Amino acid sequence: MEIRLDGTHYPLETLGPGKRFGVWFQGCSLACAGCMSRHTWDPEAGTVTTVSQVLGLWQQALADGAEGLTVSGGEPLQQPAALAELLSGAAHLRDEVRHHEGSAGPRPADLLVYTGYEPGELTPERRRALSGADAVITGRFRVAEPTRLVWRGSANQRIHALTPHGATRYAPYLAQESQGPRLQIGTGDDRELRIYGVPVRGELAEMERLLRQAGVGFTERSWRP
Repeated sequence: MEIRLDGTHYPLETLGPGKRFGVWFQGCSLACAGCMSRHTWDPEAGTVTTVSQVLGLWQQALADGAEGLTVSGGEPLQQPAALAELLSGAAHLRDEVRHHEGSAGPRPADLLVYTGYEPGELTPERRRALSGADAVITGRFRVAEPTRLVWRGSANQRIHALTPHGATRYAPYLAQESQGPRLQIGTGDDRELRIYGVPVRGELAEMERLLRQAGVGFTERSWRP
C-alpha cells in the first residue's frame, strides 16, 4: 500500500519514552494556528513510499534496540488505511522480536500515534485505523494553552492507552512535566535541518538565537507562514 510521508527518523528521543523510530505522515487539513510543522499540511507534498518500505526501516530500528514507534504528522488519520496497515505490520514485527527474545528479553516496544482529532471526532473508520496502536495522544494544538506536560504541545492534549501494554507504558507520564530538552536536531535526506519534538513557548526562538550565534542561518522556517 502507498503512503505519503514527510519523513522518518531514528533514533527519536523527544516524542515518547525511550529510543524510538519516528514516522511523519504528510497532509493535514486541521491547520492549527501556531503549528511548528506547517510544511506537513499540503497533502500533495512530501514523498510517496510504501508501507512495506517503512516497515523495513522499523525492523532495522527494532534490531538496533528501538523501544517504540511514534507516528505523527501531518495528520495520520487522514490516511486511515495506510495507518492501519502500518500499525498492524509494526505490531507483528514487534511481536516477532518479543517471541524470539522470550520473556527474559527487554519489554516490548510500544506503538504511539499523535492525532489532532478530539476523542469525540474519532469515527468508526478512524478508530479502526488506530486499533493497532498501544496509545494515542489526541487534540488540536492550541497555542494559547501552553504546557510543560511531556510530549504535548498544549494543555488540552491527552494520552489515551488503547492496550494493556500502553496502559503500563504510559501510566507514569500522564501528568509528568518535562525536565530536560524537548527538542532534538537532525538532518533529513533532503539535507534540511530537522527539529524533532514539542517545544515549550519561546523554545524555538531561543534555538534560532543559539544557532545564529553558531553561524547557522535560516532561509525558511516551518513554524512561520
